[in-house]
Amino acid sequence: MSAARKGGGAAKLAALRAAFPYTIPIMAGFLFLGMTYGVTMVASGSPFWVPMLTSVTVFGGSLEFALVGFLQSPFNPIATLIMAIMIQARHLFYGLTMLDRYRDLGTKKPYMVFGLCDETFSIVCSVDAPGGVSQAWFMFFVTLLDQLYWVTGCTLGALGGMLIHFNTQGLDFAMTALFVVIFIGQWQKDKQHISALLGLGLSLLSLLIFGPENFLIPAMIAILAALAILRKPIEAKGGEAA
Repeated sequence: MSAARKGGGAAKLAALRAAFPYTIPIMAGFLFLGMTYGVTMVASGSPFWVPMLTSVTVFGGSLEFALVGFLQSPFNPIATLIMAIMIQARHLFYGLTMLDRYRDLGTKKPYMVFGLCDETFSIVCSVDAPGGVSQAWFMFFVTLLDQLYWVTGCTLGALGGMLIHFNTQGLDFAMTALFVVIFIGQWQKDKQHISALLGLGLSLLSLLIFGPENFLIPAMIAILAALAILRKPIEAKGGEAA
């Protein structure tokens, strides 16, 4: 093995070791949430391999839970496409904020764009790799580990759902609980809470104006516009708090 290949392997291993501690809270949430999804999907009548397959190819928690209902309804590709876009529209805004960080990722870029979920975004947008560790490989392993946790949870849930039968009502609330925990963690981490309060206030306003079925996209647009306009004051306030 050449010295260059050894050095590359060592760099990847260092990035994996650096990324893993940041993903431990996500591992706990994804394993439980994935098992919930796997059990729910199998309980709805789907074969055990369906949640395993969607966890690999779809990898969108909210959308995958929605798939439980889609697969039980008459086939309507247009309605399914529109619903999928509405559920996952927030990723458009994630992508815009990650343009600089994802600019020079080479062959890793397509997978990392695909694997950018909410929880991965919360890490890669705010955490820099430790000194001497490749930032690109650090972000890659955060993305990969998070998906592996989800795939593992979905697989375990699907297999368990085949063997254990119980009332699954209320299990889908796990997704809401996970987002609440992530929000609390971000709130405790930040010294100033302007961004969080803007998000809460604009989301509530959109909910009141557009209703629960249509508020998500207007809320995201309003939040993006507000953060763009108030970016400098927010950054200045954050610097003062630090």
